[in-house]
Amino acid sequence: MRRENTLEAFTHARVLGADMVELDARRTRDGVVVVHHDAHLPDGRALVACDSSSLPPHVPTLAAALAACAPMQVNVEIKNGVGEPDHDPHGDHLDAVLAVLDEAIGAGTPRRALLVSSFDRATLVRTRARAPRLATALLTYDRIDAHALVQHAVDEGHAALHPFDPTVDAMLVELAHAAGLAVNVWTVDDAARIAALVALGVDGVCTNVPDVARRVLEDRARARGSRGR
Repeated sequence: MRRENTLEAFTHARVLGADMVELDARRTRDGVVVVHHDAHLPDGRALVACDSSSLPPHVPTLAAALAACAPMQVNVEIKNGVGEPDHDPHGDHLDAVLAVLDEAIGAGTPRRALLVSSFDRATLVRTRARAPRLATALLTYDRIDAHALVQHAVDEGHAALHPFDPTVDAMLVELAHAAGLAVNVWTVDDAARIAALVALGVDGVCTNVPDVARRVLEDRARARGSRGR
């Protein structure tokens, strides 16, 4: 197991057979977009109160992370939680994130390899307005009426739903697919549950154990092959 949101974790994920990496984007005081799950560093400092030059070595810039993830696809989750020290109600931080993504695309990263997600719906609305060619995904935690959730995602132009695992059932997957939305579930490390989600037809599973998920897919493919003989 590698430390999350580090270059070592991203390169190791590729070795373990991951197709896509999910990472968390936050900004520093000097406007650099870095990759870190929490709003605070382990020593208690808020990232947004720190200059990028003062960060621990394990905290990479988003640009470095995108380079380390190639050729895997990357889901960039923009952190913008209400109540956190780096919350930006105006979305100014989004321009910095999109600038990094534009630079990566200009350097050869396929646009289709990038997906922007967030729990903050205003952030996603701004992303759709400022970068309409980028695919976006709505992250959800609570159990929400499936019909309303799918309709909302469609109305706002998202490509995918990213629901919390306990809220996922067959109806949600069916409704989303009927509306042209992908369903990528987070976070599932249990092999039996991954297999059950695959059987439901989900498009992706966010996991800390991509090698386990890969084995589940390979076992399913072998089972199908055996039945076809």
